[in-house]
Amino acid sequence: MSRIYVANHVTLDGVMQGPGRVDEDTRGGFTRGGWAVPRSTEEVGAALQDRVRRAGGMRLLLGHRSYADMLGHWNAAGGPFKDGLNGAQKHVVSRSRTTALPWPNSTLISGDVAGQIAALKASGGPDLCIMGSGELVQTLLRHRLLDEVLLFVHPIVLGSGRRLFPDGGVPVDLELLTASAAENGVVVAQYRVG
Repeated sequence: MSRIYVANHVTLDGVMQGPGRVDEDTRGGFTRGGWAVPRSTEEVGAALQDRVRRAGGMRLLLGHRSYADMLGHWNAAGGPFKDGLNGAQKHVVSRSRTTALPWPNSTLISGDVAGQIAALKASGGPDLCIMGSGELVQTLLRHRLLDEVLLFVHPIVLGSGRRLFPDGGVPVDLELLTASAAENGVVVAQYRVG
């Protein structure tokens, strides 16, 4: 059985919106995008690479918005992640059964999302990694399908923005598995979902 884990950058106040670019996610008038970039060092990236290695490779489970933004950016900009993202198997959750998935190795999940993801977990293979995709994370928590949370907690408070664990979200107990601090103050914390 595969495990599902989320790997997200968050601020001390739990904001996950727009970590990589100013224009990444401006929903709700959010203007603080790009906040994670100054602290995204090789040391921080190595923690994600280690989790991908332990997962048996990169296999992504993404909400449609995260898929479109991430792949659209890296395919347009090129760079070190383009080939890896295109080569990875991508399972994309969308409310629409007609969502276009223009990048290779992409499979649509629509309709009975929880049932399809449960079957995907049961089918085995490398673990499934979620990046971004806050609504999908809440769906997985609601259906008890999320196994781990890997957080890169940045020493910054934004005061507004979409949060990984929003008010009214699913209550969840987490068990700390590992924690370390990078020299720049980013805390890398891995939790098992209870």
